Amino acid sequence: MPDRHRSRRVRKAPLRGLFVFYLVLVAAAADATGKPASDAIASAHPLATEAGHLILEAGGNAFDAAVAISAALAVVEPYGSGLGGGGFWLLHRARDGRQVMIDGRERAPLAARADMYLDARGDVIPRASIDGPLAAGIPGTPAALAHIARHYGRLPLAVSLSPAIGLAREGFPVDAVYRRMAGFRLQALRRFPTAGEQFLVDGEIPPLGHVLRQPALAKTLTAIAEGGAAGFYRGEIAARLIAGVRAAGGIWSAEDLQAYRVVERAPIVVRYRNHRVVGASLPSSGGVLLAQMLNMLGARPFGELSAADRTHLLVEIMRRAYADRATYLGDSDYVPVPLAGLLSPAYAYRRAQTIDMTRAMPSVAVSEEAGEGQDTTHFSVLDREGNRVAATLSINYPFGACFVAAGTGVLLNDEMDDFSAKPGAANTYGLRGNQANAIAPGKRMLSSMSPTFVESERRVVILGTPGGSRIISMVLLGLLDAIEGRPVEAWVARGRFHHQHLPDRIDIEPGALGTEVIDDLERRGHQVQQLDDTYGNMQAILWDRRSGEVTAASDPRGIGSTALIPHPPVPAMRQIAGGTRLRAERYPP
Repeated sequence: MPDRHRSRRVRKAPLRGLFVFYLVLVAAAADATGKPASDAIASAHPLATEAGHLILEAGGNAFDAAVAISAALAVVEPYGSGLGGGGFWLLHRARDGRQVMIDGRERAPLAARADMYLDARGDVIPRASIDGPLAAGIPGTPAALAHIARHYGRLPLAVSLSPAIGLAREGFPVDAVYRRMAGFRLQALRRFPTAGEQFLVDGEIPPLGHVLRQPALAKTLTAIAEGGAAGFYRGEIAARLIAGVRAAGGIWSAEDLQAYRVVERAPIVVRYRNHRVVGASLPSSGGVLLAQMLNMLGARPFGELSAADRTHLLVEIMRRAYADRATYLGDSDYVPVPLAGLLSPAYAYRRAQTIDMTRAMPSVAVSEEAGEGQDTTHFSVLDREGNRVAATLSINYPFGACFVAAGTGVLLNDEMDDFSAKPGAANTYGLRGNQANAIAPGKRMLSSMSPTFVESERRVVILGTPGGSRIISMVLLGLLDAIEGRPVEAWVARGRFHHQHLPDRIDIEPGALGTEVIDDLERRGHQVQQLDDTYGNMQAILWDRRSGEVTAASDPRGIGSTALIPHPPVPAMRQIAGGTRLRAERYPP
């Protein structure tokens, strides 16, 4: 194991008593070949970081580590992601420069209908797309992990899944974040007995430090390790999933599972201030909106703007990009999306020129024809060869649909809520959409997940965050900090603000903006809502290409950690293959 340096501090209100782990690791020496001086990981949970660390020590590459981290997060962070959910893995392969987004987003079941969440009067049925198996899309994570291991990894899938299997079988200590998320969804977890049995103790939130074991999930992970994607989408596990879902009112079928396919997509790429920003493509809205916002910033540069002017400009840019999201974006495999128009510099210039620096423009006034021309998790990985991964994974709401099919241990997503159940109606995160994101059989729902690379001659940045509809604005603020040369720890810790077109307001983290700036924004006509809590959990890595130095940071709002592996010893592979036990006791709750 490498030497580690960890500072621990307690965050004060609003998250009283929550231990926050924060680690920045720097390579000791530069690599003369121009490659990173070390491997690096930043993830939302110490045990997931440890899982990736073990795989890199075993001689795996960044893609193997990504499989291990994804699977481990499914075990120790069930409120954020899991085998019953999906995600986007943004990959860069060093040997040939290939960049690709692995689309493991969930799909609507083949029996889905556009009006499936509406009552007889055409109104949205409360919580129908949130709780229970009817809210679940067909999961993509198991297929994505098998695909990444087969086409990009170096180690067998069984090796990369071994740490997660051990964590599921042997358990992990419940921490404060788990307890908070379980409390938020307590009633729904109690409603469905199989979920309650897996994630609660006698119907109550587990006590701090309680060792949570998930033997059924270990069995499912083992089936995937032995049979690849078929171990999940066919056979015993598939049969149990379908039986459990249909018995509880869901509409999954064997055809749904057997028909699921991972899609490799070209990322969205935009240039801004001599940097190349690489983002997720549809059905993620993240890359499109980031490109739009950076294009608008290019047309209205910051210059020497005051803090209030800078915030106002960014808010107005966010407002316009999110308006376009609601109007135009959806699964481009199913609906025409005017990407060329939305991403064109001419359109960005036209949109930017509508910004009045003296006043806020009401959101109802910003829609324009483009024409042609929460809860979630993120991790970042870089290996010594220069391979890298930015991955954002989700089951949507904390603990997803709060439903587990008996005998599988698989917590299902409630990603069907990311569709537009009714044109103009808001989803759980307040986002609105229209026909472009309407429900259709087999269609992938629009997402805000935004795994991102930022590249220049000097530096490479890997970052992303959970946060529902606020993901895109968080990534924008983070990458701007990166481009402006601030240290990596500043990107993940900075105070955040957000505007998503509707509702027409600026959401501000506690302490993110000074009183004078807030007063100035309100004089311009902005409605400002100061939040009671922080949001997001950014995981970031910075590689200085000239020196080889690598720095990583995990958001102090969470319990995540980073790791640096200078010289991974290949012999560790034998230990992992034999079922290495992760040392959970190293990370107290």
